[in-house]
Amino acid sequence: MTSTVITSLETIIVDLPTIRPHKLAMHTMQNQTLVVIRVRCSDGVEGIGESTTIGGLSYGNESPESIKTNIDTHLAPLLVGQDAGNINAAMLRLDRAAKGNTFAKSGIESALLDAQGKRLGLPVSELLGGRVRDALQVAWTLASGDTARDIAEAEKMLDIRRHRIFKLKIGAGEVHKDLAHVIAIKHALGDRASVRVDVNQAWDEAVAIRACQVLADNGIDLIEQPISRNNRAGMARLNARSPAPIMADESIECVEDAFNLAREGAASVFALKIAKNGGPRAVLRTAAIAEAAGIGLYGGTMLEGGIGTLASAHAFLTLAKLTWDTELFGPLLLTEDILTQPLVYRDFQLHVPRTPGLGLSLDEERLAFFRRDKTSTAISLA
Repeated sequence: MTSTVITSLETIIVDLPTIRPHKLAMHTMQNQTLVVIRVRCSDGVEGIGESTTIGGLSYGNESPESIKTNIDTHLAPLLVGQDAGNINAAMLRLDRAAKGNTFAKSGIESALLDAQGKRLGLPVSELLGGRVRDALQVAWTLASGDTARDIAEAEKMLDIRRHRIFKLKIGAGEVHKDLAHVIAIKHALGDRASVRVDVNQAWDEAVAIRACQVLADNGIDLIEQPISRNNRAGMARLNARSPAPIMADESIECVEDAFNLAREGAASVFALKIAKNGGPRAVLRTAAIAEAAGIGLYGGTMLEGGIGTLASAHAFLTLAKLTWDTELFGPLLLTEDILTQPLVYRDFQLHVPRTPGLGLSLDEERLAFFRRDKTSTAISLA
């Protein structure tokens, strides 16, 4: 029997506007840029993937431009002509030839899974072991920096039953002002919502020791990456002292990082991100390490659009325990979409379809309108 092979791989940079600026400790996003990946196969099946970063190079080692260049120049030529149905072999081939580049690899793996799901008539979640839920509770980030505005936004989300978990991005301002801002919001929402903070590595250990105590005393449920990812010993000391759980995010740049963090007791919760691990299959290896070590799981995001969000969701649906839920709200930040049907958020959850593949289709006209470069750069069989 002749196997189905990958015939072409195309990367498309898409710039989409957001509903508001999104403030992080290291950057303020004014829009979101996606790298859409289209894998076409000899049986006529096409798989769609997405690679998305936050803030260009201010967050990590890859940018939309570097992702596109590295896929077009180095990764795509390794895949064209390869067996489209053997995703494991395809990704191992990339790993042997290219170090890192986890964002680029994640988009490629997502596209290969989407194609294989369509080929077999199965949702991606079933290719990843089988879903144990159909929907995921989703957190919302309050990132305006204005206390009254953030409280009003949270109240609206509760009223329309879209979110009851709220994360606050802090660390860019003075510590006492950040703490007062968070505490005021928690007091306003009370027990109706979970309030968490993400510091994006902005504090040093001495500041974090005191701040984590204050936050815990005022009902904050979770503290994400308060100090530098490079200070794992400090993370372990802080995790042992903080009354509120400490979550590792930037500390996990690959599956091996997850093993070392677990071994050293540097966090009580892991943020799972397919982009930082190299794809949906790879992120489940990090989840397995956490589960073996008794570490809680949280479904993280790189603020992907609908494609990357569904790729993450299909992986998270398979986890036995997702104690800290998810933050797959990226599509809700966008004022425009490139999918024919938007993702479904209702009753505080993202509902994931059981249709083959990722369960989406591209709106070709909108994709053409929002793509940065109007010319095709598909890498294909000669």
